[in-house]
Amino acid sequence: MEKKWVHKEAPDNNVVKSLSKSLNINRYLSKILAQRGISTFDQAKAFFRPSLDMLHDPFEMLNMDKAVNRLTEAIFNKEKILIYGDYDVDGITSVSLTFLFLSEFSDPLEFYIPDRGAEGYGISEKGINYANEQGFDLIIALDVGIRAMARADQAKSLGIDLIICDHHLPGSITPDAFAILDPKQDGCNYPFKELSGCGVGFKLLEGFCQQNTIDKSQLYKYLDLLAVSIACDIVPIVGENRILCFYGIKKLNQDPSEGLRSLIKISGRKDLLNVSDLVFSLGPRINATGRLSHAKEAVKLLIGSSEETEKYADYLNSRNQERKEFDQSITAEALKMISEEGLRKKSTVLFKESWHKGVIGIVASRCIESYHRPTVILTESEGKATGSARSVAGFDVYKAIAECAELLDRFGGHMHAAGLTLPLENVEKFIKKFEKVVSSSILPDQLIPKIEIDTEISLDYIHFKTQNIISQMAPFGPQHLAPLFSTKNVLIKSNPTIMKEKHVKGFLYTQNSTRTHEFIGFGLAEKIADVKPDQPLNIAYHLEVDNYLGHRTLILNLKDIRFHT
Repeated sequence: MEKKWVHKEAPDNNVVKSLSKSLNINRYLSKILAQRGISTFDQAKAFFRPSLDMLHDPFEMLNMDKAVNRLTEAIFNKEKILIYGDYDVDGITSVSLTFLFLSEFSDPLEFYIPDRGAEGYGISEKGINYANEQGFDLIIALDVGIRAMARADQAKSLGIDLIICDHHLPGSITPDAFAILDPKQDGCNYPFKELSGCGVGFKLLEGFCQQNTIDKSQLYKYLDLLAVSIACDIVPIVGENRILCFYGIKKLNQDPSEGLRSLIKISGRKDLLNVSDLVFSLGPRINATGRLSHAKEAVKLLIGSSEETEKYADYLNSRNQERKEFDQSITAEALKMISEEGLRKKSTVLFKESWHKGVIGIVASRCIESYHRPTVILTESEGKATGSARSVAGFDVYKAIAECAELLDRFGGHMHAAGLTLPLENVEKFIKKFEKVVSSSILPDQLIPKIEIDTEISLDYIHFKTQNIISQMAPFGPQHLAPLFSTKNVLIKSNPTIMKEKHVKGFLYTQNSTRTHEFIGFGLAEKIADVKPDQPLNIAYHLEVDNYLGHRTLILNLKDIRFHT
């Protein structure tokens, strides 16, 4: 699929010159900093040297004082506390971090993760009943609860206090819980709105430390878990998230917790980990149990002792292998169905009753990679059609689903991802209605995949000095992606190597320089095959370092190529 190249707007040239002079860096790097809102030496210093002292006061969050007071009271009185969380990576890390920290202060402490198949998303009736049967006085709900009106009423009627720590968008009314922590709720003046669910739970514990004069280093030793949450929940890596992720990844690479250490070992990772490694290596393994069996096994890994973690890591790894097999087979079926259906539609809604509920969100994302349009994948569960939706940049899939609400039993989510459940007899009606809604509101430009280029650069500036500065801009993620460069009029040396029929690697150069640059292009073999040795190209690429047996090589990771005209 052809991609549209979009060049970021050029920043103020005076700012670029000033940064280049004060930081002693080239104009291309200064331009990238200026595009990301950095215009002074002091701002650059704070950016390159983030500090935990820069974190906002947790008591700026609405209801924090009330939540911290209740938590302190529960611990002082030795009340039974239940840590409740979602079955995805954010929920699992939220529960694990909170459990590990509070276990140093509270003995009557347990955790609860709902069963994806039997209980579904959010706080479940079964979970509240369990808390009541076991005599829990306080439930701390993490990464869930902001729309759990019925469950909050249930807990209150049973005399159980509920503290909700969520980061999802509230509805027009909020649950009648003891305290709600959510920076997105009305009336909350907390300066940073994009925390993960684990991040909101972290702020509760940070407030607990402040009020009870506990050294925050006792909490910061769990920042590796928080970094995994931030990376895998695809929240913006700016502001507080960037600071927390920076120190969390540092902890992960220097002294990871026992559970994550075992997971890193079984994943085969040997180099220093970055955000991509968390998203594509650790995250899927943590997620796999919740998708195929029960996520409590992942929590047991992350809170376990060194004697236990290898056993759980092996279990998670085997579940992830099963998940991959489901993912690949269902994706192949789904892509075939789309191709047979034709490409005239502006949305994709597919239903098959035998598809595994745990992987349909992944399949929706895979379909968008091949057919760039809002996608809903549905399967049958407990006599209903249930599914996951994913969107393309700029299109609000949650809003589109909301316009089909009369056909649905329930739905939830946000702009780029959502979940829904509906009667089986409404599936065909939903397919038609969703297509009508998408067709009437999506812009033609949103149906074209785009790559956003930071700056055009000469290959003369592609060297380790440039890469060393870029590496200090990490961690990268949403709203702070790794810089993407473009260079015009380059030539590929003859006979590049084709790998697995899809990928390509080789060397390229410019006509006015004898220096060659090694490149790799995943999925670009077909495009490269049409290129003649003397045919100039324009390339879009990231800079990466390959560290093989201690030998460092600078690699141009091509994201797209075009014939130069």
